[in-house]
Amino acid sequence: MASLVINETGMEDCGIDDSFKYDLYAAVYSVVFILGLITNCAALFVFCFRMKMRNETTMFMTNLALSDLVFVFTLPFKVFYNVNQNWPFGDGLCKVSGTAFITNIYGSMLFLTCISVDRFLAIMYPFRSRAIRTRRNAAMVCAAVWLTIVGGGISVTFFSTINSKHRATTCFEGFSKKTWKTYLSKITIFIEIVGFLFPLLANLVCSSLVLRTLRRPVTVGHGCDSKKRVLRMIVVHLTIFIVCFVPYNFLLFLYALVRTQALANCTVERFARTLYPITLCLASLNCCLDPVVYYFTSESFQKSLTTGGKGSGSRPPSIPRSDTETMYTAQNLPSDTHNVASNGKETTISDSQL
Repeated sequence: MASLVINETGMEDCGIDDSFKYDLYAAVYSVVFILGLITNCAALFVFCFRMKMRNETTMFMTNLALSDLVFVFTLPFKVFYNVNQNWPFGDGLCKVSGTAFITNIYGSMLFLTCISVDRFLAIMYPFRSRAIRTRRNAAMVCAAVWLTIVGGGISVTFFSTINSKHRATTCFEGFSKKTWKTYLSKITIFIEIVGFLFPLLANLVCSSLVLRTLRRPVTVGHGCDSKKRVLRMIVVHLTIFIVCFVPYNFLLFLYALVRTQALANCTVERFARTLYPITLCLASLNCCLDPVVYYFTSESFQKSLTTGGKGSGSRPPSIPRSDTETMYTAQNLPSDTHNVASNGKETTISDSQL
């Protein structure tokens, strides 16, 4: 265990060396920049120019790709900083870089939550939710998400984000205990609750209810394919949350306790300062994993990517926002559809709604 020493501010210092993070960040950010730039640019190209059928889910996915690209474009500056361990780009660009990171991490969680809630409404209340699940409402939700995440990101930059130490300038490092107690701890609590806990609970609740509904047997062959597609979407969403977001947000909270010295313990501090860079890198990987959501959970995205949208032209007006028809009998639909299909005829549920 590192010996305790007294630093210049009179606080106990465990003498922990976490300089390994610079090489780790430089390597991971380089990979994320290349993969994230290619995959998200390709996704935006498909969404904007190849897909003939756009719905509220597509709108959420488009905004998710945009939030990823905002972060990706700042990564070359972060790579330079971690290689040279010096930030020569000024306080303004440091603020932009930090805001972009917060926008990406919590924007991804919120937009993935929007997709999960949209899927939940489509499966549980396919008819009743049509008045809610519109492109206009989806646009309003996207605007609210952007205002929330950008506002949260900007709040972090109210104070100076660069510090000069040993002839080098740091970006979002070396904040004092006072800064952590006065600003950063409160901001951390806010983004943890609004940006992480609420989306996590919403995803878990929606996914569990959808899985319970999918346990009902289907009587038409297409039902199996639709179930598999919904299951893939649930697995992908929860995997991104578990791999990228849960470890990072847990360590962020613990790291904040250590930096404010609410937990003044060298073992805890070593644990937090060692694992925090690793979990931050895992969180950054969501830029590369989000495109998996588009490809493996959206049949229209797959067709548009491989065929340029051929064959996905106009759809029958009786099947709004549909991608591929999935047929369920009346007894297999949620309760709010029974009165519509009580005559025993099969009811069409659009694949894109799933």
